[in-house]
Amino acid sequence: MSYAFPPGGLPGQDVDPEGSAVFTSAYAVLPAATQRDIVTSLLPGWEGTRAWILARPLTGFAETFAQYAVEVASGGGSDRPEPELMAQAVLFVASGRMRLTIAGKGHDLGPGGYAYIPAATEWTVLNLADEALRFHWIRKRYQPLDGIDPPAPLVTSDHDVAPDPMPGTAAWATTRFVDPGDIAHDHHVNVVTFQPGGRIPFAETHVMEHGLYVLQGTARYLLNTDWVEVGPGDFMWLRAFCPQACIATGTEPFRYLLYKDVNRHPALTLGG
Repeated sequence: MSYAFPPGGLPGQDVDPEGSAVFTSAYAVLPAATQRDIVTSLLPGWEGTRAWILARPLTGFAETFAQYAVEVASGGGSDRPEPELMAQAVLFVASGRMRLTIAGKGHDLGPGGYAYIPAATEWTVLNLADEALRFHWIRKRYQPLDGIDPPAPLVTSDHDVAPDPMPGTAAWATTRFVDPGDIAHDHHVNVVTFQPGGRIPFAETHVMEHGLYVLQGTARYLLNTDWVEVGPGDFMWLRAFCPQACIATGTEPFRYLLYKDVNRHPALTLGG
């Protein structure tokens, strides 16, 4: 399996700047071609690290999460990576080797490695290999429930979790890293896979916000009223109730890393 990541670099002066990036009131598309060196950020508390910040909460758009693509040079990392006490983390390794410590317990993750880190949990990331470490990082503020313990840390891998086929088809499956029946979780980060020609056969329209980072393959994707062509490294960012559908194209599976918020009542007061 392959796992896409921002290409970095900078196009030459002979490249046409017209592209396929889109930002609307319902969705945004950040193609891989827009994820260049000049749009990276340094992160406080991190050494030898740069990040593409692909999504952050925006009032009136998608408000529940932030999503990064993070590149850590050999010897780099952080012993205080998260600035907000109530922020959860999901990490998904695209390439390289990650030394992850959660609450004092060490884990080594390679490509496809997945970690869920609960809020208010100490964790560190180090790159002890010679090559760069590249991973996806999704942050969400935890919404606790009375009488329900928060989720425990989880470390697993895309290679160790069998995809769950959708009802009635072998062409569409979801790799669910956490139990979808566990209401303690207030969001899911899954890998969705379509075989060539597979599709979402209706325009999904729902309350869940989405971040979709294309890991592999190509597709035509319906966003609101527009069909867009997407491929490895493209990022789609959807607000609640944006219609969406998909038709996988090409000759290899179409796979993306998907964030969605779940299992909580909508707040009935502004900002809360």
